[in-house]
Amino acid sequence: MKRFLTMGLSLLLVLSLLSGCGGNQASKTEEDTNTPTKETSKDNTKETSTTPTDTGSTVEQKIVFALHDVPDGLDPIVTNNSFAMPFLDNCFEGLVTSNANNELVPALAESWTVSEDGKTYTFTLRDGLKWSDGSPLTSADFMYSFERTLKPETASQNVNMITNYVLNAQACYEGTVPFDQVGFKAPDEKTLVIELTSPTSFFIDLVSLHVYDPLNKATIEANGDKWTLSADTYVVNGPFKITKLNLNEATVLTKNENYWDAANVTLEEVTFRMIKDQATALIAFDSNEIDGMRSVPMADFARLKAESNDLHIMPTYATSYYLINTQKPPYDNVLVRKALNLAVDRKSLIENVLQSSDLPAHALLGPGYVVNGKDYIEGRSDYGISDTANVEEARKALAEAGYPDGKGFPTLQLSYYTSPQVKLIAEALAQMFKENLNINVEISNSEWAVYYDDVQAMKYEVAAMGAGADFMHPMTFLPSFMSNDYLNNTGYANPVYDAKVNEIKSELDPEKALTLIREAEDIMMADYPFLPMYHRSSSLMMKDYVKGWSLSPLSQLSFKYAKVVK
Repeated sequence: MKRFLTMGLSLLLVLSLLSGCGGNQASKTEEDTNTPTKETSKDNTKETSTTPTDTGSTVEQKIVFALHDVPDGLDPIVTNNSFAMPFLDNCFEGLVTSNANNELVPALAESWTVSEDGKTYTFTLRDGLKWSDGSPLTSADFMYSFERTLKPETASQNVNMITNYVLNAQACYEGTVPFDQVGFKAPDEKTLVIELTSPTSFFIDLVSLHVYDPLNKATIEANGDKWTLSADTYVVNGPFKITKLNLNEATVLTKNENYWDAANVTLEEVTFRMIKDQATALIAFDSNEIDGMRSVPMADFARLKAESNDLHIMPTYATSYYLINTQKPPYDNVLVRKALNLAVDRKSLIENVLQSSDLPAHALLGPGYVVNGKDYIEGRSDYGISDTANVEEARKALAEAGYPDGKGFPTLQLSYYTSPQVKLIAEALAQMFKENLNINVEISNSEWAVYYDDVQAMKYEVAAMGAGADFMHPMTFLPSFMSNDYLNNTGYANPVYDAKVNEIKSELDPEKALTLIREAEDIMMADYPFLPMYHRSSSLMMKDYVKGWSLSPLSQLSFKYAKVVK
């Protein structure tokens, strides 16, 4: 699950090589993150080189795209920060990937088979795979990556996507078994075998995550954890490679001629320009200094939606919420957490603060997961959470908790990460808590890195957060509220919930799994361990002459098939 910044919209992942493994778990964000289909620009053809114009001349295949937040790093198996994904999604590729219809298709693996018991996956790699530096890419590069991920010192933010499923991976991570007893094997240069602890119906979805990407051993051993800091040492295997690296200003991606599918990559250059202020980015877009931008200023959204053909709005599989520290009084009282949930007017936040196309959230899982033509959320309980505030029931719950009309309730500490939009949401929440519950609120903020460290250390009471899906399945979200999951920063622990989520992992029948998912969410929401706010949509600006790009419900921005057509 990608942790994301609940503003302007949002999916994880490591360092040294020893013979064994050891340890504990690590960290996570989002930028813009409901349906299982991937949205693309109108023209998704696959052509190469320059594109002729009506006059017979050629169009330079270069674009400049503005990003607004600096990623916490570019190591594909370490970071789960959504700000890094535009780089990773265009520079790295794993065994499988998703196409324009959000279907999983072969990538580095040309094919795979599954054993009859559903526990062993055998992948066959394509012939002639290469890294961006021209060196061969083999199954050994996957094995190196997996071993590196399972070292606690690597601090992979999505290591649980391996430890929860691959045979003996958790034990290796904890240091009780060596890596050679983990369910990863490479019998030859083109074959990779992965053995699971139990059958997992969505395992191919997991394999599409960057935590399953291969890594170039030579560059990491030569440069250590600094391998991601220079274009010369950042060896990749995707459709683009980085030729100029300056995350604070501009990073230039150029076509990777050693990519296995380079013949279908048209763009020669993509420049990610860092423009933190979205209003400034919009001015640059309107003056044709840039060809696209990742987020839209809240103040301009309604106008652009009405007037601009360059605004693209896509549904995403993501939820914005506020964490509640369930171990700190008075928030250890479920009635207090219920009161906070019922006191929020989510419809007003969306319409008056966000001014967006988002949907009020009554629980963690949003629309987008479909089984036999039916979306998961159809017929689900709202858990007493209405689109608008249920003030009477909220006050009743607070009184039952021992705080009638808010009397005696300590000042609520509401934390958020530095962002103009999130600030507005926090201020609106504080006003709702005061007006509806007579609770005083003190608001504080800090930059993301400091903020998330505090969240992980549970140095907060109520804190802004959100989750963007890594893959199109509820299991991208549900484990993060399990008692011992490294992403559980609420202190919430319910063994009944844990057992139910573990049942889901191995249930191969989609209908039965759906029932278990509903039961798990019912258990969790009865405890109100967080404040669901809204299910996200994602918006960006792109000039009409840029065709073939795609932004998936998982907020994967791909320029592999993009081209400039003028």
